[in-house]
Amino acid sequence: VERERGITVKAQSCTMFHKDCMLNLIDTPGHADFSFEVSRSLTATNGILLLVAANQGVQAQTVANFWLAFEAGLTVIPVINKVDLKSANVPRVVSQMGNLFDFLPSEILYTSAKNGTGIDDVLDAIVERLPPPKVETHSPLRAHIFDSWYETHHGPVVCVAVHDGVISKGQRIRTYHSDCEYEVLVVGIMIPNMYEVECLCAGQVGYLLTTMKSVQDAVVGETLYDVNNERNMVQPMPLITPTPPCIYASIYPTNINEYNALRVALYKLALNDSSVQIQHSNSTALGNGFKIGFSGHLHMEVFCARLEQEYDADITITAPSVEYRAVIKDNQTIIKKVLLYNGQRVIRLLDASDFPAYPSDIDHFLEPMIKLTLLLSSTYCEHVERLCVDARGEQVENNALDTDCIMQQWRLPFAEVCMDFFERLKRITSGYVTYNYQWDGFQKATIELLMININDLPIYEFSEIMPSNQIKARAKEIVKKLKEEIPRQQYEVRIKATLGQTKKALVQTVIASIKKDFTGRLKGNFGGSGWERFCKKLSDQRKGKERMKQLGQVQVPKEAFINVLRR
Repeated sequence: VERERGITVKAQSCTMFHKDCMLNLIDTPGHADFSFEVSRSLTATNGILLLVAANQGVQAQTVANFWLAFEAGLTVIPVINKVDLKSANVPRVVSQMGNLFDFLPSEILYTSAKNGTGIDDVLDAIVERLPPPKVETHSPLRAHIFDSWYETHHGPVVCVAVHDGVISKGQRIRTYHSDCEYEVLVVGIMIPNMYEVECLCAGQVGYLLTTMKSVQDAVVGETLYDVNNERNMVQPMPLITPTPPCIYASIYPTNINEYNALRVALYKLALNDSSVQIQHSNSTALGNGFKIGFSGHLHMEVFCARLEQEYDADITITAPSVEYRAVIKDNQTIIKKVLLYNGQRVIRLLDASDFPAYPSDIDHFLEPMIKLTLLLSSTYCEHVERLCVDARGEQVENNALDTDCIMQQWRLPFAEVCMDFFERLKRITSGYVTYNYQWDGFQKATIELLMININDLPIYEFSEIMPSNQIKARAKEIVKKLKEEIPRQQYEVRIKATLGQTKKALVQTVIASIKKDFTGRLKGNFGGSGWERFCKKLSDQRKGKERMKQLGQVQVPKEAFINVLRR
């Protein structure tokens, strides 16, 4: 996936030696959807290298990652890479880094990873500028898990940072939060391949193979200590809490018999990507599946691509949706799980089936918001501002980094940007824009339930929760697709889009029934009782079709569900 897209999607650890010092570097992704990879990697580091390409300048994700490191109290070493390119503009990048981060030109290192220029200077700076880890080698063992993945022949592999003591092969360890005991089978470091060693000492980073059997055992942030030590004497590391998912999508196996294989693959992959949330889902048409929460659209695409490539999973994924919330009144009619948000009692609305049946139970609705940071050329400012305003955005900040580069911050509803907003953004800027976004809580909103009915039966798989201003257009789109996808039946099929459970139609259409013409047999001969028999036959046919319409179920092919649910 990384080669296909040309981006880093997974943090990778590597140990190296320089001037009698052991260094451990963790390469982290830059895209906003993988910010959790950065956050948990920072817990195992003493400082960071802030890399900026000389031909591109400071990117939106550069700003976000700098502040993550700054808030964690880590030392930052600024590095400008790709200085050998003809398109490199080093003075411009130096100016940007000074304006944004207050770096002096003398603090910045200049490198070319392609031809090796300046790499020794970077390694020297790591040794000289970054503080060594504050550890106690002779204290009892204390380490924490900052990454994990699943190996077919070994089971869960955990990456650990050792803070105190020593961890070695054969040692029995215990997890602080889950209180489970394991034996250490293998200890090693990454150079960058797995290399077995005798032990890991305080201050080192490496990997462990243990007697863990389940992928759920290797929790990122879990503290490890020796079984011979008292639990109350251990100072645990805080568990690393992923940011809440921004979007949700359902995944179903194309073959319903592959459900268990898909479940195993999902949890193995989730071990390596703790920011996803997985729960069981069921669809009338697609069968058993999973509703999964992702950090963003790119995160969803990468996760599904890895699922297909690494586990040969043949899956169907539905269009993503966002999580809305409903602030409820004090009554007993709502039986769903109630949460507290800013002192208010709320329920989560992940799909149409969660929408409250009685509007009187709801005080108001909330929609998720994001803070969007854009770095773009001043040439495109007017077009970008129009796009953001149309998406119900409010501008928070607008700063000029130099004569041509502008940094803007916007606060927008995530429902407006989770589909094709970024594609349109790249189109109107010809690709000369970088962006980063972060979750920014919830805001009061006007939303509606778009209910799709087929022959007056509500079909929740096709129904959606969305902002009121999008209802009409989406209703037309779904009804049109359904008319194209549903084959003609022996009775008339009425497709209707309504607001919630109301009878009033926003959009409706009819698929005519299949007609069987039996009158040709009469050949125009209505003599005797022929006319009466003809009328009776038509009457019986009408009654039969009405009976089929009442008792029968419209046959909607699986492909129709897939084509309609995908946007």
